[in-house]
Amino acid sequence: MAAPIFKNHTLGSALPPFTPHAISVSLPTWADNVGYEEGEKRVADAMVSGYPRFFIHLSIQKLARICEQKFGAPDERSLLCPSKNIADRCRSFILDRASLAGTPTHVRLVQYHICPEDSPLSSSQPTVELHIVLFPTESSPLAKQFWQHTGLGISSRLADYCLSLLPAESPTSPVLSSPTSPRAPFKASNKYYNVKRAPRSPSFGSTFPPCPNPRDVLSDDQSNYLEERYGRNLPVSAGSYAKRALRRRISSVLVRDNWEDCAQGPCAGASDIEVGPSHRGVREVTEDDVYLFSTGMSAIWSAHQLVLGARPPAKSVCFGFSYTDTLKVLQKWGHGCHFLGHGRDSDINALETIIEQELSANPSALPIAALFTEFPSNPLLRSPNIPLLRALADKYDFLLVVDETIGNIVNVDVLQHADIVVSSLSKIFSGDANAMGGSLILNPKRPHYATLKAYMSATYEDTYFDEDAVFMERNSRNFARRIRIIDENTLAVCEFLRSRSISGGTSLPSPAIKEVFYPKYITPENYLSCKLPEGGYGGLFSLTFTSLAASQAFFDNMPFQKGPSLGTNFTLACPYTILAHYSELGWAAEYGVEKGLVRISVGMEEMEGLLEGFKVALSAAEAAM
Repeated sequence: MAAPIFKNHTLGSALPPFTPHAISVSLPTWADNVGYEEGEKRVADAMVSGYPRFFIHLSIQKLARICEQKFGAPDERSLLCPSKNIADRCRSFILDRASLAGTPTHVRLVQYHICPEDSPLSSSQPTVELHIVLFPTESSPLAKQFWQHTGLGISSRLADYCLSLLPAESPTSPVLSSPTSPRAPFKASNKYYNVKRAPRSPSFGSTFPPCPNPRDVLSDDQSNYLEERYGRNLPVSAGSYAKRALRRRISSVLVRDNWEDCAQGPCAGASDIEVGPSHRGVREVTEDDVYLFSTGMSAIWSAHQLVLGARPPAKSVCFGFSYTDTLKVLQKWGHGCHFLGHGRDSDINALETIIEQELSANPSALPIAALFTEFPSNPLLRSPNIPLLRALADKYDFLLVVDETIGNIVNVDVLQHADIVVSSLSKIFSGDANAMGGSLILNPKRPHYATLKAYMSATYEDTYFDEDAVFMERNSRNFARRIRIIDENTLAVCEFLRSRSISGGTSLPSPAIKEVFYPKYITPENYLSCKLPEGGYGGLFSLTFTSLAASQAFFDNMPFQKGPSLGTNFTLACPYTILAHYSELGWAAEYGVEKGLVRISVGMEEMEGLLEGFKVALSAAEAAM
């Protein structure tokens, strides 16, 4: 195999580079990705960043160790939540899953008020209320599942803010200490829920992770400068304006999307800005039908909770090979899940058979509660037949929940067909890969809207940290223009690669590429049924190869960034199946998600340079045959 000709960013470093709250991490070679999955020491020791639901940010780790030192027993670890409700949910999940596994455990909750007067900073700063879930060390894998599947944990910016309010550690006290350092056991009157305030002048010891390479870490001043200069930051007090602007942008009600800033925050969030009917295909949608969440997965988890709370008990359906945690949410919460992993039109017939069987067994019960699907799917870019699914939903009275992250609102209109639309704002809506967020939209034209709206009004809590919302609002101001550029780039790249693939009918004697998975080529008639007149095919595609050696050579020789996530303004690639399904490769292959699949999110680079880079990678793959 030819050696890579491009020097990638250092293994384990942040992507984008030198970004304090980056949401990706550099895994530049195939071997690095396998090493990450296998817990190889050289990879684990190099990690100073990662995708936030899989790698707990160093600031969150530091804050967690402080909380464990203050409130935990020696054998306890913690997960930090932004609200009591989320902490309760986490506790219930750990207890329920432990009981199912035959290993009962115990979980304690601590409410921790961090007050500005405990710090030398201005007392005008708002108090932070953390909710700490404490559990035995052996229950850590279950807590990790909750963190990963739900996306409900605190953000790294919230952790940084909490740390800024706490008294600084004594200069003479060591940052690192033994995992078995003695500490007084925590005692409180309430077995499950205890309320504590920060003492005024403690010194904290903890078992922090290994210190990263100083070349990869910025000083506080450098971090603040980069956040404010290139993140175009606003005061955190502008959070409410930023959230209102986001809801208006997502609902497409702004008559003119104002990119300027007023004294109180983004002008698009001001009370006097002109709004009109939505341009999203359902004119009746308003900003009040949009709900913001801290991550895309928390929006999906919340959509499932909405289904469970507002509809009679029944299984849900996962239609198509969706992102891994969507299926896990449907399986681990609620009444179970029917999985139709291919997501083809023929599977709709199979779905109707399942529904009829459920009705035959219990005619008075709801056969299924909801169907969850992606448009198009990740990573196979297969578009389900949304109009046909809508007709089935109407016939059997189930909710249709569509994840539009990959298609995005510039390219497709799925809201007109769906009851609920969810999206990860962390992807192309943000683009800068430095902020997390998610959204959920209710369609007011659907018959269950009033019930769903009432449930959301009664249960929704805003745990989206203001500073994250400020960055998301800033990043998203030009999202439509960015998407147009990325659509054009991706189409050109895919046309070139498909011309040299088996699926594209190449005349090459030994082609390296088998298939280019891209909405223009995969179930195109279904994609076109929802494609907007000026819309494109999106910025994501996947490749399969005629040999694993070709996959590895192509990936290793791509002169682009490599790491998890997608929808970045820069081109980003990963060996998707290795990262998402390493422990279940055989199962994934049954649905066409091959071990050697490479997923690529195209960015805004100059098209000529992009094409040259893919030519280099393809030459290496063809040479490896």
